[in-house]
Amino acid sequence: MFGYATNETEELMPLTHVLATRLCERLSVVRNDKTLAWLRPDAKTQVTVEYEKTGGHLKPKRVHTVVISTQHDETVTNEEIRAQLLEKVIKHSIPAQYLDANTVYHLNPSGRFVIGGPQGDAGVTGRKIIIDTYGGWGAHGGGAFSGKDPSKVDRSAAYAARWVAKSLVAAGLAERALVQVSYSIGVAKPLSVFVDSYGTGKVSDEKLLEIIHKNFDLRPGVLRRDLKLARPIYEKTAYFGHFGRNDPDFTWEQPKTLTV
Repeated sequence: MFGYATNETEELMPLTHVLATRLCERLSVVRNDKTLAWLRPDAKTQVTVEYEKTGGHLKPKRVHTVVISTQHDETVTNEEIRAQLLEKVIKHSIPAQYLDANTVYHLNPSGRFVIGGPQGDAGVTGRKIIIDTYGGWGAHGGGAFSGKDPSKVDRSAAYAARWVAKSLVAAGLAERALVQVSYSIGVAKPLSVFVDSYGTGKVSDEKLLEIIHKNFDLRPGVLRRDLKLARPIYEKTAYFGHFGRNDPDFTWEQPKTLTV
């Protein structure tokens, strides 16, 4: 299981992920308050950001491309869809500093999208594991979260790895951090714990690993206790992702004060 954090946003999440999620949140708002009454629930978003990379340091420069594909009713035209998505959704969700005359917009690029949801696509896929995590940044162990109780490390240890990574970055010990934890069935302690600061650490990765071991007990039963994972909180994780959320129920998003 992997956890990732980066200081490029207040949420300590990748900007690409934050902006794509904001677009989805805004689509939900304007659909439910009838600002865009023609919207329907099925939608996908993607944001491509151009970065300036110096060593392991990443600085977002501009949004290169925005993709929105959203279900709609039969009455609205493609031209109306594209114009209103730009004005009512994109400009409300993406700070103007990242948009410029060269930003590319693909808004319902395949044309009509009237049939959606289970009628259009159905299957038990474990949900979308990349947008549920970091949008392709860091790494992914391959296990889905949704549908699993927190006794499964696919879920609990992935939350814990995010907790660890975010705590390191929030403490200023690194600009970016990737934390990897592996387990074996029937063995409580992790088989391995690994951290990579991409060269942005204020101390060595070896020292960061010492700090992790000093501050976190990563046994699954302890994680369920410390992160209070036995509560009925998981409906909210079914939309807008599991990480980068300002919600007290998402205990893994609350950085731990570290003893260094």
